[in-house]
Amino acid sequence: MGVLTKKPKTLEVRLNDPNKLVYSSGDKVAGRVIVEVSEITRVSAVRLFGIGCAKVEYTKGKQRCKQEIDYLKYEEVLHLDHHPTDADGSITLRAGNRYEFMFGFELPQAGCLVSSYAGKFGSVFYYVKAVIEKSGHPYAECKQNFEVEEPIDVNTQELMTPVTGAKEKKVTCMFIPDGSVSIAARIDRKGYCEGEDITINAKFENTCSRIIIPKAAIIAKHIYLANGRTKVLNEKLTSVRGNHIISGMCDMWQGRALRVPKLKPTILGCDIIHVDYSLRIYVHIPGSEKLILELPLIIGTIPYNGLNSRTSSMSSQVASGTSSTCISIPSFPPSYSEISRDSRMDSSFIPLLDDYDEDDSPIFMHMGGLDLPPPPAYTEQD
Repeated sequence: MGVLTKKPKTLEVRLNDPNKLVYSSGDKVAGRVIVEVSEITRVSAVRLFGIGCAKVEYTKGKQRCKQEIDYLKYEEVLHLDHHPTDADGSITLRAGNRYEFMFGFELPQAGCLVSSYAGKFGSVFYYVKAVIEKSGHPYAECKQNFEVEEPIDVNTQELMTPVTGAKEKKVTCMFIPDGSVSIAARIDRKGYCEGEDITINAKFENTCSRIIIPKAAIIAKHIYLANGRTKVLNEKLTSVRGNHIISGMCDMWQGRALRVPKLKPTILGCDIIHVDYSLRIYVHIPGSEKLILELPLIIGTIPYNGLNSRTSSMSSQVASGTSSTCISIPSFPPSYSEISRDSRMDSSFIPLLDDYDEDDSPIFMHMGGLDLPPPPAYTEQD
């Protein structure tokens, strides 16, 4: 009788439905382990494992932070139908034959799994592993990864509720009050899926002496927890910008669209990895920190079905979200973008603004050909 001296010629895990891209709670994971050998081989067992795990690992200072949580642990000894076994349960495989060990198991029910995820400092992964044992010890193995995506229906009452917010920032120059900047915004719902448009209704008001720029972006916040420590990464995914708003003017966004790019759904139910999304509506203020308004988002997997369509009027809803009013302009100010060219200064005299984002330097007005002193160091007061 031969003994196992070489690795198997073929050792492969194949899932029954190669076109199935993702699995969810309660689904059956089924397939076969294919084995071919190049010589007579005696193996004590062929074991199958279903594994699901969340892992976080990063270094903070001199400390190495590492933590794991198991979500799936399945084990089964596979058998060959109509194939003789020895008294100790071992089986003999012969060269030239193809052996297929069938397997199948159900994933845990809803609430027990977390969607697959791959990030900079952590991941959630699932796989099927086959192990050939020789004399009770692992000798050869292979594995097949599979994706898990827990369904999130954006048509629930909670995720269909509109999200609103308002924020104001008082601006100073050399400790002297210099007016304020405010945002009032609303989106039709909290839950969105990939490819859907977020419709933004917002009012931006500028009573300070500077030219400001409104913007909006979808932000992903990745939170990793290990050994009692937390690491946070913010990622800007896609953005849209508005027109410059001069001093004493307002601007309105009425249905400004921002499309949700290809994203992994919000990670729910994991104790060591969180992925939260938000719509960040913000204003660049030269010489001062940005005014930022965050509206929470949930990225789901089951798209909006259109049955709960809502319409909104910014004149009644957004205007009520801010208490400030424009100075020396009509009670319902025109959009800066709607002012006719004839009523503006000649374009050759209007300074250009360079656009800086996130942690870049503030933006300042620049007039070519003039030798001006550097701008003052502005401070702010919230």
